[in-house]
Amino acid sequence: MNDPIEDSGDYSRTEPLRLTVPDACSGRRLDQVLAELLPQHSRNRLQGWVKEGCVLVDGEAQTEPKRKVLGGEILLIDEPDDIRNQIDQPEDIPLDVVFEDDTLLIINKPAGLVVHPGSGNWNGTLMNALLHHVPGIDQIPRAGIVHRLDKDTSGLMVVAKTLEAQTDLVRQLQARTVKRIYLAFAAGVIKKDGGVDSPIGRHPTQRIKMAVVPENRGGKPALTWYRVLDSFPYCTYIECSLETGRTHQIRVHMASINHPLVGDPVYGKTNPKLPDFPRQALHATRLGLVHPMTGLKMQWEVPMPQDMRDLLDTLRYGG
Repeated sequence: MNDPIEDSGDYSRTEPLRLTVPDACSGRRLDQVLAELLPQHSRNRLQGWVKEGCVLVDGEAQTEPKRKVLGGEILLIDEPDDIRNQIDQPEDIPLDVVFEDDTLLIINKPAGLVVHPGSGNWNGTLMNALLHHVPGIDQIPRAGIVHRLDKDTSGLMVVAKTLEAQTDLVRQLQARTVKRIYLAFAAGVIKKDGGVDSPIGRHPTQRIKMAVVPENRGGKPALTWYRVLDSFPYCTYIECSLETGRTHQIRVHMASINHPLVGDPVYGKTNPKLPDFPRQALHATRLGLVHPMTGLKMQWEVPMPQDMRDLLDTLRYGG
């Protein structure tokens, strides 16, 4: 799961997209901030838009992607028409709805479903599904999405059906009051419960990866707790809870202590002694938050998908 992101645009607009730079981004590069605010686009594409004069900062065109922001600036981004047309198409994609009312939608995302349209995945995404499932949600930034799960991570996500709810949920995420519990399989034997308190940032040389990076080099504070549920000769079944929500946080933190997730194609290691698993073995099993309208504390839980249950059976009983 990633950091919450706020903007004031929508996906049915004909006018330039309007965003506000979060105060927490003070001192960061313009292209870095744009990459967080517009995760459906690659940083290279966003850098190109800046250089072409497509990005206004407080009304003035900026052509230098490395320009530092102060926080609070108003950004106007004039996305090319072909990009807009690709990302705002409703699609009748089935959703596993766990809860829904006039304010919230809680879904159980399957592994393999991309959350935002982006390079190589311009359709068939959760956003496309939401645009079909919830009439009018195109008027809410990112179709109500306030946090993300990686493509091959399964489990619970919350979607806001109103702008007020989205704003409230973003604040809850920033205040770390949203409770998120994951189930995972980590390579190697973990002997006791623990935690990883290490900042996470973009990998210094492999830009598609995240890594443990010092805060003075762009890393953001990140804290993951893990609890041992069961142990096997070459693998440990664990429960993880997040205090923060950085990109690839659990995957990076577990790899940093030499226990990468089983099946992780980016941060994992091949181990012929482990059962073959085609994705990172990670599932968002429990989600708790305060309902934005009623103020009531709510919680949802879904079991692991079949592939992870089969993995657990294989580890316990052989197969």
